Amino acid sequence: MTVSRSLREHLPAPLARTAGAARRRLRGLRYSYVRLPAFPPVATTPVRMLVGPTNSAGQGHAWAQAANQIDGVSAVSFAVHRKGQFEFADDYGVPLAWFGQPRWQRAQQQHIESSYTHVMVESARPIFGARGYPDAEADITALLAKNLDVSLLFHGSDIRLPSRHAERERWSPFTPGDDLTDRLEKQARRHAELVQSLGLPVFVSTVDLLDDVPDAEWLPVVIDPEPWHQAARPLFSTEKPVVAHVPSNAKLKGTEEIDAVLTRLHEAGQIEYRRITGVRHDQMPAVIGDADLVVDQLRIGLYGVAAAEALAAGRIVVSYVGDTVRERMRSLTGRDVPIVEADPGTLGDVVTGLLADRDIATERAAAGPGFVAELHDGRRSAAALTRWLTSKEIL
Repeated sequence: MTVSRSLREHLPAPLARTAGAARRRLRGLRYSYVRLPAFPPVATTPVRMLVGPTNSAGQGHAWAQAANQIDGVSAVSFAVHRKGQFEFADDYGVPLAWFGQPRWQRAQQQHIESSYTHVMVESARPIFGARGYPDAEADITALLAKNLDVSLLFHGSDIRLPSRHAERERWSPFTPGDDLTDRLEKQARRHAELVQSLGLPVFVSTVDLLDDVPDAEWLPVVIDPEPWHQAARPLFSTEKPVVAHVPSNAKLKGTEEIDAVLTRLHEAGQIEYRRITGVRHDQMPAVIGDADLVVDQLRIGLYGVAAAEALAAGRIVVSYVGDTVRERMRSLTGRDVPIVEADPGTLGDVVTGLLADRDIATERAAAGPGFVAELHDGRRSAAALTRWLTSKEIL
């Protein structure tokens, strides 16, 4: 007998997790007597790294590829495949039903413990499978017992504390009592406790997260600039300027405010507004490359993968980066972030100003590809990983 979703929502958290794990195991029974998914071959390099299991925005795989450029290092990415999500490349993965299947879990644990010297755990998620644990603490304990080097990697909402963000950011989307805010607050506090108790190396993918994990190291997001560059048309080469927005997380990105401003400009005939949804990631270069301006987000105060991709395409990127992130990037890299600043109160004026002075707009866009090539093509990420991967001699 399975437990319905509506009933699980009213169970205490430990019972709900157990019920969810049992349901996934029952779903996975159909795989019990068939061949397990193949694990990747084991390399012979002194340092062998695994990163997983979320592969958020394809970054787990991108960091593995970056690590493969380091002498003496081989790296593999692992991801759980969930229906309805973007399909990003990885080295191996399993469907969610397998993730809850005990036979696969045992094989996964044996494979990891016997094959790798280093494991980077993304978002504090279990890496051996869904075994009823709320996070990766039990898996990490097992890895450390086998003398593997373990690090933690956080992408954003998995470690960003909403209450702290709301205190420092005027446009923060986080409101006490809101379901999303409360859930993320609880998650971030738990993960912060893990960071403190485990004492492991910690990486963060965007520099704003250094406010939440001050001792972490920035691991820049990685993209391949070439597809974005190749798919881009010349700026302002259509009858009306095209302005695009990809609402991957509408609340956190401020999509409601973005929609209101850009729809008004669209209806006034000043722009063609395209709200991009349901597009596969491998098709995004052509979609972004056919825009002139890309409005990323207005509420968090950062730039991430989507903004870097639009910069690589030479688009005019408009977003709320914030003074703190801009100053931190200058300190860390000596580079200015070539994103045009805007917030919910200024977006309309910023967009119309860029359209009125296209020389300035084109100049800002021209700085994007070089910025991405220097900081986000994988070389700087490999350098950050090198310090962890080569911190001790592997026998």
